Amino acid sequence: MTELWLTLVNSVNAALGEVHVMTAWEALAVVLAMAYLLLAMKASVWCWAAAFTSTAIYTVLFWKVALLMESVLNIYYMAMALYGYWLWTQGGDKHQGVKVTTWPLKTHLKLIASTGIVSLGVGHGMATFTQASFPYLDAATTCFAVMTTYLVAKKVLENWLYWVVIDLVSIYLYLSKGLMLTSLLFVLYVGLAVVGYFLWRAALADSRNPHIESSAAKLLG
Repeated sequence: MTELWLTLVNSVNAALGEVHVMTAWEALAVVLAMAYLLLAMKASVWCWAAAFTSTAIYTVLFWKVALLMESVLNIYYMAMALYGYWLWTQGGDKHQGVKVTTWPLKTHLKLIASTGIVSLGVGHGMATFTQASFPYLDAATTCFAVMTTYLVAKKVLENWLYWVVIDLVSIYLYLSKGLMLTSLLFVLYVGLAVVGYFLWRAALADSRNPHIESSAAKLLG
């Protein structure tokens, strides 16, 4: 009986220690993810350095809590951080970085339809062949985030609207898995994504009217 009790106590202590370590890493990932978003809102190229480090941490955390597609998604984010940095510094016709642009509604409807179909297929595969939690929601947030991250790298204005929806669904997923700090982060993300949309829209207007005083600069203070 004594040995059983000691084993139980040791198991609980080990679990608490693991939770403490995960919470510390999660906190660091949250800080870096917040830095990424704030820098991205200002179209600062340094957002990609913060993104790379934060997603490296989240890749491990999500794997530990069986959000498999979220973990795979963050590996993709790491690659996109490198691509985004290159595109914002060397992309464009004159290799001086890309500027904010907008895509027509017809293009976005095609993106939504095609991404939705892919996410259903991925979700079905995950539900059938893996032990992933919330396979269809996990797959949907993953597939749409993959597409939307590409839009961020291309500086497509409407990326922020996609993020609002993705973040709302992600909040539910993270709350269900006990990632409280990340859930709170994504609540804030929703509001900041709205702000980011208006900042980028002002930057787009400025690029179309270069002789008018920068409204984006005014918003950024």
